[in-house]
This record gives sequence, C-alpha cells and structure tokens, in this order.
Amino acid sequence: MGKEFWGAVVRFIVVLLATIGVLLGIFYGLGLVYPFLIGLLLALLYNPLVNFLEAKLKFPRWLAVTIAIILLIAILATIVTLVVIEIISEINKLTTSLPQYVENYFIQIQEFFMQDVLAFYDNFTDFYSSLDPEVRRNIEGQVESFTSTLVDWVQSLVTTIMNGLVGFFSKIPTMATAFVISLLASFFISKDWPKLREKYKNLLPTSLHERSGAVIKDLRKAVFGFVKAQLTLISITFVIVLIGFFILRVEYALTIALIIGLVDLLPYLGTGLIFVPWIIYLFITGEYGMVIGLSILYAIVLIQRQMMEPKILGTNVGLDPLLTLVALFVGFQLFGLIGLIIGPASMVILGALHRAGVFRDLWTFIKGKPQV
Repeated sequence: MGKEFWGAVVRFIVVLLATIGVLLGIFYGLGLVYPFLIGLLLALLYNPLVNFLEAKLKFPRWLAVTIAIILLIAILATIVTLVVIEIISEINKLTTSLPQYVENYFIQIQEFFMQDVLAFYDNFTDFYSSLDPEVRRNIEGQVESFTSTLVDWVQSLVTTIMNGLVGFFSKIPTMATAFVISLLASFFISKDWPKLREKYKNLLPTSLHERSGAVIKDLRKAVFGFVKAQLTLISITFVIVLIGFFILRVEYALTIALIIGLVDLLPYLGTGLIFVPWIIYLFITGEYGMVIGLSILYAIVLIQRQMMEPKILGTNVGLDPLLTLVALFVGFQLFGLIGLIIGPASMVILGALHRAGVFRDLWTFIKGKPQV
C-alpha cells in the first residue's frame, strides 16, 4: 500500500470527522439559535411582499418590512380570533347541556354495572367456588400481579401527564420570548436582505456560492412544502370529519372537527385519540348506530391519511412517495415521533447535496484526483 492509499485514508478520516463535527454542532447549537432560524424562515416568507412594496410603491425597506410583519400578525390574529370565537360559542352551548350529559352518562354506567356486570359476577362466583383450591390460588396470584402492574401503569401515566403539563406551562415564557426574538430577527434579516446577500456572495467562491444556493433553494422548497403538506392533510381530515358529522347529526360538529383536525398532526395517535374513547363510551351507553357510524368515519379518515400522506408529502417536499414512506418509518424507528420530521428532512437534505454535486466532490477529494 503506497502513499496514495494512505493519503486517501487520511482524507476520508478528515471528511468523516468534519461531518461528525457539523452534525454535533447542529444538534447542540440548534437549541441556541432556533429563534433566528424561525426569523429567517419568516423573512423568506414575506420577502416577496417586501420587495414588491419597495420596488413598485417606492416604500423604504424598513417600512415595507414593518407593514409585512403587521399584515402577517393581523392575518394570524384574525384566523385565531375567528376560530376561538366559534369554539367559545359552541363550548357555551355545550356547558348548558353538559350536566344532562354527565347525568345520563352515570345512569348508563350504573345500569351497565347493575345489569351486566353484577350478573356476570354472580355467574363467575359460582364457577370460581367450584374450582380446585390450587387453581384459585394461582388465579388470585395472577390477579394481584395484574392489579399491581395496572396501578403502577396508571400512576406512571398520571405522573407523565402532570409533568408534561407542568413542563408545557413552564415553557410558555420561553416560547413567548423566542417568538418576540424571531419577529425581531425576521425584521432585521429582511431589512438588510440585499446587503446580506451581497456579503454572502463576496464571502464565498463563485462555484461554492452556486452550489450552496442550489442547496438552500431545495431546502426552502422542502420546508414550505412540508408545511403545505401538513396543512393539506389536516384540512382533508377536517373536511371529511365535518361532512361525516353532518351526516351523523353530531352536535358541535365544527368544534369537534377542528379539534380532530389539529390532533391529526400527532403521529400514530392522531384522530384515534378522540375517536376511540368516544366510540367506547357510545358502545357502553348502547348507542350502537352512532358506534357504527363513527367507526366507519374513523376508518375512512385513517385509510385516507395512510394513503394520502406519502403522496402529498412526497409531492410537496420533492421526494418519491415510496422514499418518503421509507424515510417516515426509519425516522420513527430511530428517533421516535420527532423522527417523522427528521426522516423526510434528512432525505431532502441528502437529495439537495447530491444534486449540488457535494458528494461527487467529496469522493474526488478522498481519492485525491484532480476535478475535471
């Protein structure tokens, strides 16, 4: 093995260490700079409007940015206000009828226990008394073990939920601060955007600038495509659920459909977090027609989500649907729920780097051969 081989090994180690260093820097540094990344995304979002106000209407850059931010906040505030007003209206209606619902619920539970559970208990007691004492002791041991496990699980679940709520409310000041910093960062980034672009061009060589520009363009398309895909998916879920509720004549259809649409963002849990307990309750209360209707609606929502997600996500993000499905599964297996975002994002980044020729240049560097 000559000098060329060992030179290639050294260059490979250098590339490997540099890659690991970049990944570690991103992993540990993301928590420190994420408000500025959000600010950058916001600036990219309303930059077309800022450019239009500056070029066509001759507004100063700072005034155009200010107007764009005010319009963005106004649109978000209007949407949130309209949704909240509708939800509050239906919650007020629900509050007036809630006592009757609770009373009916407890009556149904009481009848269920008095008729079905007690009858079953009597039959089971007669059967249990006829068993061999050794068999009864084994059953008692299994019941005690199951009960202990169930109690531990419930305690752990309650503790996890309470800790999650405490953690969420404790982070509200931090999230509010991060939001304000993101808005300020977006203002300064958009205001100085032409200067920043010029500095960026002068800082990097032409070839590197062109390739990094291609990578950034692909990533920008992927980020906005991912957001668009998620909004499309929850909108489809919302419309299907709302139509289903109108057919089934469910009360407070709009509020519940909105909640289910938002919950649909939760991977693997999704709409089942609302539908499954609801269906179980209706089954206990004997409303079998509604049980069948909601079960069919839940199946439709579940099937359309599984069929549409890879296609919509792949189309908007720029990945093949099968590749998107693989990225979703691998990301979930490696990182859990957050992996459903990390997986497709990683594939987008790798694809952007490949199209920009980064991997080809690295391989050429490792081999030590001049670039043609």
